[in-house]
Amino acid sequence: MTDLSLASAVASYAPGVYPVNELFETIQGEGIYTGQPSIFLRLQGCPVGCPWCDTQHTWALEQSDAAPYGEVIAKTEPSPRFVVLNAAQILAKFHERGFTAKHVVITGGEPCMYDLNPLAEVLEAAGYQLQIETSGTFPIQTSAKTWVTVSPKLDMPGGLHVLPEAMARANEIKHPIAMEKHIEALDALLARCPVAEHTVIALQPISQRPRATELAIKTCIERNWRLSVQMHKYLAIE
Repeated sequence: MTDLSLASAVASYAPGVYPVNELFETIQGEGIYTGQPSIFLRLQGCPVGCPWCDTQHTWALEQSDAAPYGEVIAKTEPSPRFVVLNAAQILAKFHERGFTAKHVVITGGEPCMYDLNPLAEVLEAAGYQLQIETSGTFPIQTSAKTWVTVSPKLDMPGGLHVLPEAMARANEIKHPIAMEKHIEALDALLARCPVAEHTVIALQPISQRPRATELAIKTCIERNWRLSVQMHKYLAIE
């Protein structure tokens, strides 16, 4: 699917309607909310093209992959199959499935391809706290209360650029690294696109590689940044 056809597919959805690839309850394994019981809402569609992405099945948005809710929720293997739900239906599924977590992580794919304001309005009115995990390559359309985690994707095959307004809105920068050049790229990005004074900056070793982890620890100590270790992968949970 080309970027143009993906954009057209996204635009075909009415405000407050979303293609949902996964909906499950687990423990947040990354960033500042590590250890927080969370409901994960994974949306379909992403043009960024990160080579190491572990959810490549969410990139395309083909209408032929639309499926009934029961089929999507019963998936046991990664699949591009998705169900179309509006904000009220998503909330109803939380109750139907007996979820008890009050922290909702909206991820993807690239969730900021969609206007998330209608979803935020419904979920926050019901007592949920929202977190968005985004590449920072799309405008962030959500409530002021939403915790925005920007994992800036630089020089990816999709050719998209991290937006200054996304960096300025970020509550947390979560940057995957493997080598020194990735830290240098983050430094350049922060100089070009400043973040707010209290924005948390976290480094996340790519694929838990030992050298990357050592570099991340060293840099975090030197700069008083945080370390994000993808706890869910160590625990072998979603």
